[in-house]
Amino acid sequence: MSELDELHRATGRLLEQMGKAVVGKREVLELVLLGILADGHVLIEDYPGLAKTLIARSFARCCGLRFARIQFTPDLMPSDITGSSIFNQRSGDFEMRPGPIFANLVLGDEINRSPAKTQAALLEGMQERQVTIEGVTWPLPRPFLVLATQNPIEYEGTYPLPEAQLDRFLLRVGVGYPSRDDERQMLDRRQSRGSDEVELEEVIDLPLLLRLQGMLEHLHIDPDIQFYIVDLVEATRRHPGVQVGASPRGSLALMKLSRARAAVAGRDFVTPEDVKSVAVPALAHRLSLRPELWVQRVRADDVIAECLASVATPPTRAPGRPEEKALR
Repeated sequence: MSELDELHRATGRLLEQMGKAVVGKREVLELVLLGILADGHVLIEDYPGLAKTLIARSFARCCGLRFARIQFTPDLMPSDITGSSIFNQRSGDFEMRPGPIFANLVLGDEINRSPAKTQAALLEGMQERQVTIEGVTWPLPRPFLVLATQNPIEYEGTYPLPEAQLDRFLLRVGVGYPSRDDERQMLDRRQSRGSDEVELEEVIDLPLLLRLQGMLEHLHIDPDIQFYIVDLVEATRRHPGVQVGASPRGSLALMKLSRARAAVAGRDFVTPEDVKSVAVPALAHRLSLRPELWVQRVRADDVIAECLASVATPPTRAPGRPEEKALR
């Protein structure tokens, strides 16, 4: 079995297991999985009670990841996230007491409920994969992934995430309400279990996840696809309704997620459809719209859709020469 087949089968089993906990949200689960495979952070923005926390906990369980949950509140201090040095009277010296950030998958619940100083404590970890405590730098475990949630409608007592921190999230997704049939199936499963807890199996372990992440680095991306990604990001900067378009970090995010989507689909090369399918979650949260678009209720998602329509789609070409890098 080739490496690509192994990745394709492992992710298929993982999504099947996740479907036991989250009913009818296959597309959302796939997007979060793409973020995990691409070794990036995910922002889940939606109303309360739509399984945001359940998604994070279930992925940690199925991937064998050490999980930690941080409930962001207005009185949360940076040291509550990173940890601190505590004086040990027995040894007569200070010793490090690590905070919840020292985990593989950290759930930042309602991340916009804490002030900027506390949010910034997470920023170094998200970007540098390390934290600094009283002048000493501590590396975070690998992989280190942040799944943060926020409520898009409740603004009282909240602190909007600054653009710099939003840009650190590889993608942003929304869960949405389930369909009528899916919600009835959810009730039926709950009644059959006789318990609120869903028993999930560990599908892949930590070493395998790291190996799957490394496989993505060998996927082939045609130069025309690279130019297509660059042109899409450039289109967001030239759009008349955008104050600030996506940065080069947006181009890198689009490339990483496109590679992950191709691998999950069982291909060793990226197609324009891969890029299109992840363009909105990868780029929309990176745009700053002009105030007049707020009045017209135009969303960043709509702007990305316009950019996709305005940029010419290149032809799909599989790697044609054996010397080109591709998963074998």
